[in-house]
Amino acid sequence: MNDTVNDDLLARTREVLPAWLALYYERPIEIDRGDGRRVWDADGNCYLDFFGGILTTMTAHALPEVTKAVSDQAGRIIHSSTLYLNRPMVELAEQVATVSEIPDAKVFFTTSGTEANDAALLLASTLRRSNQILAMRNSYHGRSFSTVAITGNRTWSPTSLSPFQVFYLHGGQQYRSPYAGLSDGEYVAACVADLKDLLDQAGGDVAALIAEPIQGVGGFTSGPDGLYGAFAEVLRERGILWISDEVQTGWGRTGEHFWGWQAHGATPDVVTFAKGIGNGLSMGGVIARAEVMDCLGANSISTFGGSPLTAAGALANLRYLLDHNLQDNAARHGPTLLAGLRAVESPIVGDVRGKGLMIGVELVRPGTGAPGEPAPELAGAVLEATRRRGLLVGKGGLHGNVLRIAPPLTLTADEAAEGLAALVASIEEVTP
Repeated sequence: MNDTVNDDLLARTREVLPAWLALYYERPIEIDRGDGRRVWDADGNCYLDFFGGILTTMTAHALPEVTKAVSDQAGRIIHSSTLYLNRPMVELAEQVATVSEIPDAKVFFTTSGTEANDAALLLASTLRRSNQILAMRNSYHGRSFSTVAITGNRTWSPTSLSPFQVFYLHGGQQYRSPYAGLSDGEYVAACVADLKDLLDQAGGDVAALIAEPIQGVGGFTSGPDGLYGAFAEVLRERGILWISDEVQTGWGRTGEHFWGWQAHGATPDVVTFAKGIGNGLSMGGVIARAEVMDCLGANSISTFGGSPLTAAGALANLRYLLDHNLQDNAARHGPTLLAGLRAVESPIVGDVRGKGLMIGVELVRPGTGAPGEPAPELAGAVLEATRRRGLLVGKGGLHGNVLRIAPPLTLTADEAAEGLAALVASIEEVTP
């Protein structure tokens, strides 16, 4: 593999961009182009993409339907703002509302998941007239001041200053939970008891619970199915809203459901989304019941959210996903990857988890007992090894020791086998 690092571009990056912007690999690569499930760097090396720009290239790189929609729209008008009627935005909102399964749904478009979660928090705190928020331990909801404030993963929360009073719940992950030894039913019961106790401690009118059905940056962790449905019963007795952060789990990625919340037997009041819907375009949004969405009493607009260009591309992407039933494709190939990774006999593999094409592999130091000491150095080594084998994967978790595997949803059986082989070989290579 040709591997000449672009020293000049790296130096220029470090010179003008913030030091806290992370770069993958000891020798960072410049992604130059993509096609389908593959990308090429500036040196001409080809990689099978199992991370999709952080779960954002949802269908495929350079999907013809999306590129044509963007090109056609760019030839007419690129931008107008929400001060004018916008046909692509309305058509996309109608489609999103239809697939949302939220009753009486309205949609507000943003440019990112961070902004979507920020807007959801504004709606909930305004409607409930409260700045008290429930969030999950090990969670991640964005990089703005408000979303950092409710992020439960310390490695992604650079300040303790907050516009909210935040209470963190157990339940977002089982592998390292104090309730890890319990059955699923006992685990849910313990987490519900924790919720009730916490609400008694809060002593105020809590605005909302915000939660990822599967924690993305947290390392693709989750509680048992039904957990958030059990939470919802308690929340609704007290009028507290449930915000489901579907920035990484939405649009059929889990295979079994179109939305992550659908595994929990209750319907959220608000859903946020981003990443995959735009297939690389800057697109996010909020779906909520009209009663919630219309609660703001001041004027507002969005300069860039739902722009004609991004809305046209996102609509083409969503229609392609639905027309080709990519949820079923995730359900078909995800179990193959899960089974293959779970069959790896290595002392550095502590846990393999996930649903559909959203899989996490937690790496631990051998001989450190259950659940094992986190091994971020081994995760970094596997990341380098997969790159040498022509495969791109992600990394996350509280300790940076979890491999994150999330290919585009058009993944083929041959590509699944190719990626699995590279992953297994890389894990075996770094196993002491």
